[in-house]
Amino acid sequence: MTIAGIPRLGLAAILFGALAFAIVPLLVPSYQVSILTEVLIYAVLAMSVDILAGYAGRTPLCLGAIFGVSTYVTVYWTSTMAGSPYMGMVLGVGAATLVAMVFAVLAIRTTGVYFILLTLALGMIIWGICLRWTSVTGGENGLRGSVRPAELAAHLPFYYMVFAAVAVITFAMWRFVRSPFGLTLRGIRDSESRMRSLGYNVSLHMFIAFTVSGLFAGVAGALYAMFNDFVSPSTVALTQSVEGLLMAITGGAGTLFGAFIGAFAIIGLENAVSLYTERWQSVLGLTFILIMIFAPEGILGGIKTLLARKRG
Repeated sequence: MTIAGIPRLGLAAILFGALAFAIVPLLVPSYQVSILTEVLIYAVLAMSVDILAGYAGRTPLCLGAIFGVSTYVTVYWTSTMAGSPYMGMVLGVGAATLVAMVFAVLAIRTTGVYFILLTLALGMIIWGICLRWTSVTGGENGLRGSVRPAELAAHLPFYYMVFAAVAVITFAMWRFVRSPFGLTLRGIRDSESRMRSLGYNVSLHMFIAFTVSGLFAGVAGALYAMFNDFVSPSTVALTQSVEGLLMAITGGAGTLFGAFIGAFAIIGLENAVSLYTERWQSVLGLTFILIMIFAPEGILGGIKTLLARKRG
């Protein structure tokens, strides 16, 4: 039996996860609260990746750059222009959406490895601009500013602001992928030629999906600007896009909520393993290999498959 299209067991898991994210920060030190804040922000980035990779069948390697564009604009507005942090966030999301629209026009007619390589190249262009346009971006030194408002300076108030924002964003993305438009994206993923033969404008659907994905990546980037108060070329580098993609895949591409599991797993492992060894990236790589071997659908996807077999 389902409620609003979600199985009861799935709904219970979502409510349990939300309750855990709401209560645990009250019980742990401020450092762990910061890690949980970062998990929530990167979960939004991973969900934005999942819209394209999991639902539309296009694997992007530029959303980390779009995420970083929003961060740059937000920090620049508050530090260099001395503007309102909230207006900076709006401008950052707007800039990210505009960049996503330009990228979409260039990329939507490609598929497979050509889409991956083109989005990789577009992301590298952003990285090059941020690295060389030193008068605006600060070059390798980046930009630093006090982006977070005074009322959110403490860890807990800021965490719960992010928690509330991510809850709203997650609901908006869930409604998007469950809408008739989202179902059309799944049809394009499964058979683009068939959807074209049925009269669907595949290019327009991909343009909208890419733009919406970039918008949500921009929201994540604006929240990250408040979280970090600093931005540099590493924020728009390829590693950012790859990390968002790995989070989506680790949690389960095409599940949306798996992004939270993927973000928690990767950021948690990064912080835990790096305490004991400098080779923590090797440990992460081995973990990804094991996940791909034993749960190619991702952690949440693997759980769904296991439950389906038990019911059968």
